Amino acid sequence: MWRATILTLFPEMFPGPLGLSLAGDALARGVWALETRQIREHGIGRHRAVDDTPAGGGPGMVMRADVLAAAIDAAADENDPRPRLLMSPRGRPLTQARVRDLAQGPGAVILCARFEGVDERIIAARRLEEVSIGDYILSGGEVAAFALMDACVRLLPGVMGEELSGEEESFETGLLEYPHYTRPRDFEGRPIPEILLSGDHAKIAKWRHEQALALTRARRPDLLARGKE
Repeated sequence: MWRATILTLFPEMFPGPLGLSLAGDALARGVWALETRQIREHGIGRHRAVDDTPAGGGPGMVMRADVLAAAIDAAADENDPRPRLLMSPRGRPLTQARVRDLAQGPGAVILCARFEGVDERIIAARRLEEVSIGDYILSGGEVAAFALMDACVRLLPGVMGEELSGEEESFETGLLEYPHYTRPRDFEGRPIPEILLSGDHAKIAKWRHEQALALTRARRPDLLARGKE
């Protein structure tokens, strides 16, 4: 079973959207498991402090390495094979290839930081892999964790109704996905392309590839450049 353990200051946020639709159904059927851990349980002093002022000065607060170490150690021992992920805007961008690797593994332990971030020492001390979902800043790692888990869970066997439905999606082939159409045949003067109604599967496949290539060239030329590396 694929298992996700979330370390967070807001466990009440979960399962959130992951409790609905495909992910929620799979969670209820035991295809995957979700556990949340409250970081503040390992906080310091009467007020369970989890952060402190940044060394060297500066704005905001930084999550303490000793508190996070205690939280991580309580959630996953040294023999736990799951990767330990830190959702961070400075991490490596999450790609479909990395998602597929994670989905094929035993799960993940995911640390959701808040404030200005975490003490740098915890990253090396607990072998955290920093992961980013985009070049923007969120209030905390929880929303990013939702995106990562949803991307992984939908690839687990038995989650998507059509096992082949993910093979031609954006990024799986190195291209953005081709356009889709369905009924009605004509919508406000915009008809379905005739080739899609022709029944000629070879021509349809060629048309879809050309459309995917054109969309990728127009919107994400970096994907084409990456494929040539």
